[in-house]
Amino acid sequence: MAVFTAIGDAELRRWLADYSLGDVLSFEGIASGIENSNFFLTTTAGAYVLTIFEKLAAHELPYYLELMRHLASHRVPVPDPIPRRDGALFGLLAGKPASIVTRLAGRAQLAPDARHCTEVGTMLARAHLAGRDFALAQPNLRSLDWWLSVAPALHTHLSPAERRLLDAELATQQAFFASADYARLPGGPCHCDLFRDNALFVEDDHAPPRLGGFFDYYFAGNDKWLFDLAVTANDWCIDLANGALDAVRLDALLRAYQAVRPATTDEARHWPTMLRAAALRFWVSRLYDFHRPRAAALLTPHDPGHFERILRERIAHPPTRPLTA
Repeated sequence: MAVFTAIGDAELRRWLADYSLGDVLSFEGIASGIENSNFFLTTTAGAYVLTIFEKLAAHELPYYLELMRHLASHRVPVPDPIPRRDGALFGLLAGKPASIVTRLAGRAQLAPDARHCTEVGTMLARAHLAGRDFALAQPNLRSLDWWLSVAPALHTHLSPAERRLLDAELATQQAFFASADYARLPGGPCHCDLFRDNALFVEDDHAPPRLGGFFDYYFAGNDKWLFDLAVTANDWCIDLANGALDAVRLDALLRAYQAVRPATTDEARHWPTMLRAAALRFWVSRLYDFHRPRAAALLTPHDPGHFERILRERIAHPPTRPLTA
């Protein structure tokens, strides 16, 4: 768990005076996340999540918060930001920007099966299509330009074999991103971080799992939809021990996604390369977080080796279950 900013009861109540949410019933830190301070907030008006943004500045928040409002208005189950009395979607708490969003139903499913992947594939495609008329635009800030900018600082921490892998894959992705095929790939607002712990399911023994929704949109940006799908597949559809793709779960994810939004010819052709791009993105970011950590009350950086294994696996064994155009 990462709680960078501690909030006292009196300070919280003063801040909540700008909202119409009633009285506080409970307030507790959330045991996940490494970018922001997150808290469960329950009031007499309902259940919410309060986020204090540790890295994002106030001028950066409208894209993320307005995107969630847009998707929620299109019946995509995501946290819906709660406006303050003055209509603003965030304010300053402990000197940092902070927001309150609705709390989704369900729990994270960290051992998903094909049924969960079907739900995720369907909803991811729906979210992509719902974002087509979103008025704001912002690039994915953890894409190629960022990888290239931080790679030199990582070199001193890597073994010779790791440096060779990083440099070779960066060259491969630079060529891909500069290609005419890449330019033709469809895109729009993307989650860009849709891991197992960023979705919730409502489950019982008498019904199939039902998706409660996607959350943590604070890495979102405009990107290729294929990249978002690849990020998702590289987490939901793999053997965590070795990074290999699980054919059954991958088939479920891709069939469900393409039932809503069929892939283009260019997307089908470059699916293996985009899976590598998605693996590289998280290998680089985990290396950066591991070797350049920030202070936090409780913070355990993710293992960079996990996505190094996935990247090597995607290079050595491209997926046998292709996208179909």
